[in-house]
Amino acid sequence: MKVFVTGASGFVGTTVVPELLKSGHQVAALARSDEAEQKIKKLGSDIEVVRGGLKDLDILKKTAAGSDGVIHLGFIHDFSKYEESCLIDREATITMLDAIKGTNKPYVQTTGTLMFQPGTLATETGDKSTSGLGTLRSQTEDIVVSYKDKGVRALVVRLAPTVHGKGDPNFVNMLINTAKKHEKSGYIGDGANQWPAVSRWDAGRLFRLVLEKGRVGAVYHAVGEQGVKTKDIAGAIGQLLKVPVVSIEPANAPEHFGFLATFFGLDSPASSKLTREELGWEPKEINLVDDIVKNYVV
Repeated sequence: MKVFVTGASGFVGTTVVPELLKSGHQVAALARSDEAEQKIKKLGSDIEVVRGGLKDLDILKKTAAGSDGVIHLGFIHDFSKYEESCLIDREATITMLDAIKGTNKPYVQTTGTLMFQPGTLATETGDKSTSGLGTLRSQTEDIVVSYKDKGVRALVVRLAPTVHGKGDPNFVNMLINTAKKHEKSGYIGDGANQWPAVSRWDAGRLFRLVLEKGRVGAVYHAVGEQGVKTKDIAGAIGQLLKVPVVSIEPANAPEHFGFLATFFGLDSPASSKLTREELGWEPKEINLVDDIVKNYVV
């Protein structure tokens, strides 16, 4: 099938697109810049590049309508304007869903597992929290699922907050830069709180499986490790940088970590048991701690 992929040039998108091509699908990929277009072209010579961004609703509508399915990975990662980014994402999402309404085409939405009460195990069918960091994206997720009653094969993939691999520009890399700045790798309190993780390559395979085999209205978890203690993450970074590993008092965490303190202090384990059982997805790539030590660049 011809699949429209937003965020195709991103950290996860550049694993999803090769998975689709390898499985015989055609890809139309959204590119917001010349740099994004060049990244996409390196993934395959037959990819149709669609110039535009998440605010270009006419382009999203036209391309979604002209495709056999959609995988929406794109998101504006400006955490200083997180609410605005979430609302832009919601408008783009609804535009693409409306474009394929009544066609029974597959639509795969990307969200995250940080939608549950801290300290509880996030599952594919569990009750989400009605407040907190993930509220806006949780509401968008609910909108997506509602389109199962509007002739869309609506599907959701929740990514672990730590998607890791070589070239990671996100969470782990930010922690590494923080450790470089302070010349020590920190964790908050006793560091027993857990973060789920997934390799970007395992995540890429899951998106393809969900597109092809996902059950209408279902939610799936891209989680390779249910929970890695933040003390172990800090330890791996300390080993990588050869700096001390220290506990940061919770009261001092915002000063040390900046905005990351809000996220890094959460206890947010997540399960992918149902995803594995239903789709036969089995993560096989390197785990987070070993990946940091072996593959991240100082």
